[in-house]
Amino acid sequence: MASDPKMIPQSGLLSAEANQAAALATFGGVLTVDLDAIIANWRKLEKTAVPAECSAVIKADAYGCGAEQVARALNKAGCKTFFVATIEEARKVRAAVPEPAIYVLGGYFQNTGEHYAQINCRPVIGDLNELAEWDVFCRRTSWTGGAAIHIDTGMNRLGLTLAEAQAIIPRINAGDHGITLVMSHLVSAEQLNSPVNAKQLAAFRGIASEFSGVPAALANSSGVFLGAPFQFDMVRPGAALYGVNPTPEADNPMQPVVDLKARIVQIRNIERGESVGYGGTWTARRPTKLAIMAVGYADGYFRAASSNDGTRGAEVIVAGKRCPVAGRVSMDLIAIDITDLPPNAARRGHMVTLLGEGITVDELAHHFGTIGYEVLTSLGRRYARIYKGGNVVEPLAKPAPAQAVEQQTAAPPPVEQPASPPPLPG
Repeated sequence: MASDPKMIPQSGLLSAEANQAAALATFGGVLTVDLDAIIANWRKLEKTAVPAECSAVIKADAYGCGAEQVARALNKAGCKTFFVATIEEARKVRAAVPEPAIYVLGGYFQNTGEHYAQINCRPVIGDLNELAEWDVFCRRTSWTGGAAIHIDTGMNRLGLTLAEAQAIIPRINAGDHGITLVMSHLVSAEQLNSPVNAKQLAAFRGIASEFSGVPAALANSSGVFLGAPFQFDMVRPGAALYGVNPTPEADNPMQPVVDLKARIVQIRNIERGESVGYGGTWTARRPTKLAIMAVGYADGYFRAASSNDGTRGAEVIVAGKRCPVAGRVSMDLIAIDITDLPPNAARRGHMVTLLGEGITVDELAHHFGTIGYEVLTSLGRRYARIYKGGNVVEPLAKPAPAQAVEQQTAAPPPVEQPASPPPLPG
């Protein structure tokens, strides 16, 4: 088990466990990420998609779980391709894992070519202007790092239209095109019987078959479970890696990854008829014992999880038992009703489980009125973060500075880009 190195000071006078306990005492909450569970989830997805390659989407700091740590663990497990959203995300991941392919979903802009080249990552191109600009950079520098083509088959967000994709087929068939992947994105993969799935599959299969020799990818986390026709040459799971249910119409096949605990800062008793929290929206119906926890919506525990006199809110686990939130979740504090616990079962300084011990990401998302993706990516930076598994045996080193990475990679010099791209060749 390892923690973020900036959080756990070391001392020769205390054991590692004592040092960790002393350091964690300064935090209101502790977020533990199980890297072995992420690896197990990736392997399950990989097995489901055989013979397709199983990549990993680690954008948004690996959905809040730590992109560098997750990339290291999955790369050791055999993952050879990662997807991120921005060049800066790619830079951090490249510092952690020097070998795998890294695709940047946010696309390509003029004057960014040298940044892609410096860290040897690949843009996901979804516009003809982007493609023209990428061509200019590659021709002027002889860069051969590769790129993906994104085709829109129904999301109406990013991607070439089917007509635009068809128009560049002669360019692809001419060879020496530098395209290493053709991909699209499913709209409703979590809905097994959605007619949109079949429509997108047919459209993508038709156009991808014309990209001769170029691997194809369509399936996201839920798409992996739609079956072999959706899996093509590569699948791109994201949320499922981190324990979010990719099959909401059935039991979750993935292992939980995140455990979140908060510290009790005060125990107090109130009389029947007294209210709790902002607005006085929750009123005690009996003499009530409360525990006040040192986290709130500033830490990613949404205000929507609050309770009032007419609505029950979220629950937490104290001493192995579920206890309800009492009143509104505030910025830094949450009150919970622990009246039904045995005496002294909860004390000041004890930890309470907000996520874990049976409380899933999807359950929390239900109380938050959102989806598991948003729950994970909203988890705040005020928590102490601990990583376990994934062959982590000591505090992780800080990523190498971007300059050091650049020096290790033979990259072409920066070049001036034209004000407007030339017409596409072929």
